[in-house]
Amino acid sequence: MFTHSRSDFPQGFVFGAATSAYQIEGHAHGGAGRTIWDDFAAGPGNVVRGEDGALACDHYHRYEADLDLLQAAGFDAYRFSTSWARVMPDGRTVNPEGLDFYDRLTDAMLERGLKPCATLYHWELPSALQDKGGWRNRDIAGWLADFAETIMGRIGDRMYSVATINEFWCVAFLSHFLGHHAPGTRDIRAAARAMHHVLLAHGTAIERMRGMGLSNLGAVFNMEWATPADDRAEAAEAAALYDDYYNHFYISGAFKGRYPDRVVDALGPHLPDGWQDDFGTITAPLDWAGVNYYTRSIIAPNDGPWPHHNSVPGPLPKTQMGWEIYPQGLRDFLVRTAAEYTGDLPLFVTENGMSNADTVAGGVVQDDARIAYFQSHLAAVRDAIAAGVPLKGYMAWSLMDNYEWALGYEKRFGLVHVDFETLERTPKASWHAFKAMLGGD
Repeated sequence: MFTHSRSDFPQGFVFGAATSAYQIEGHAHGGAGRTIWDDFAAGPGNVVRGEDGALACDHYHRYEADLDLLQAAGFDAYRFSTSWARVMPDGRTVNPEGLDFYDRLTDAMLERGLKPCATLYHWELPSALQDKGGWRNRDIAGWLADFAETIMGRIGDRMYSVATINEFWCVAFLSHFLGHHAPGTRDIRAAARAMHHVLLAHGTAIERMRGMGLSNLGAVFNMEWATPADDRAEAAEAAALYDDYYNHFYISGAFKGRYPDRVVDALGPHLPDGWQDDFGTITAPLDWAGVNYYTRSIIAPNDGPWPHHNSVPGPLPKTQMGWEIYPQGLRDFLVRTAAEYTGDLPLFVTENGMSNADTVAGGVVQDDARIAYFQSHLAAVRDAIAAGVPLKGYMAWSLMDNYEWALGYEKRFGLVHVDFETLERTPKASWHAFKAMLGGD
């Protein structure tokens, strides 16, 4: 169990758990269209065992029981995402079944006293839009805004909050430069365009939703602390560059209307023409910002192509993903984000959690490592609040084990265990720890 209690956090502090559409819903149901993840998974070697999200956790049919688990644990909010390809199978044409599903889901949250915290886009781009260039095509800014208008025209009146895009770095750099996620591109020019267009699409969607009268609008930035591998100046510079293109690029664009010099020096020739003129849209005012945090990277310089560095193993205990457990990074990011970018704007930890090789034994999942992870990161949250950060909530990743993208169903992040053969849900010890802390039923 945790040593923290709800009373250790400010009055009104929001506790929630998070998921994403493609990872849990079961994309084969409800008239959803094909996505870049269906295509990516069909390519040899891209995803463990070639697994996709066709069934996932079958949340599409089991959402009421899943929301019951959130309510029973005492959570205040549910951070979920809407599938663009479910609502618009070809990215442009509306599927009434998709709108109906999110309408039912929203009402079911409210019936259980859960605050609906929506994210428009969590990586499941319709394949038909990828055929038109996807995130490399400037037109995607308008496409996302049209999707925002469509889905929020149906459920926006009942949202507690709405974020545009989950994890800009993953959408752009991880997927278009490193090629580890869909669409699996490894192209510096495609990456530079995606990095800019993802921010332009964010700002355009914010402007569109603001025009609809929606409020409490934000964006979610993933952050990974960069530590130099040694005391050399070259290692310090490599870590600073990593920090710039991973952490600073997107939040600096959104809040300061500029990109870090180190990144522009390298990617400037590959950015789209006239990119400097888009910051008026990219900096559309926000009501809050979210930080997703899991780990740090130890950065060493190398003689390879740009960015001329790589991550090396660190000395700290690691999760099932091989990620170091470094709670200090969460505290430091929250303090830095408020000091350098957001000021008094409310911040939320929108994702934080760990994968663990969980098994069910006698009907119990004793995930002590995950309890320890949350214990230390909740302590970091309290330290940030004590340092004056206007932090308003914390969302655990994830409510349940799910489709972990290129790693298929192998890595388990959930508070609730899912048997992917029977789809049986078993709350883990970490779920019970949250229940005890939050005063669940």
